[in-house]
Amino acid sequence: MTWMDPGRPTRAVNVSVSRRDVEAMCARRAVAISAIEELPDGGTHVVLVTLADADTFRQAFKDKLLGQNVRRTPFRSRASDWAN
Repeated sequence: MTWMDPGRPTRAVNVSVSRRDVEAMCARRAVAISAIEELPDGGTHVVLVTLADADTFRQAFKDKLLGQNVRRTPFRSRASDWAN
């Protein structure tokens, strides 16, 4: 089973396009973004608000989809800065 398998719905998608292109397509199609980040090796990780938005997004970028196992930027909480 892959991360894009219809039997395992997800709102998270990785694509090999720029953040700017992702935001522009989402604006044109009224697809709401919950979270977005640029991937260190190129491309964009995006989480859509609804599964329907994610399906619309995947259809729009069907030739640009990346697998789930991409390198992402580590998250660092601001709270960890305060502890030091």
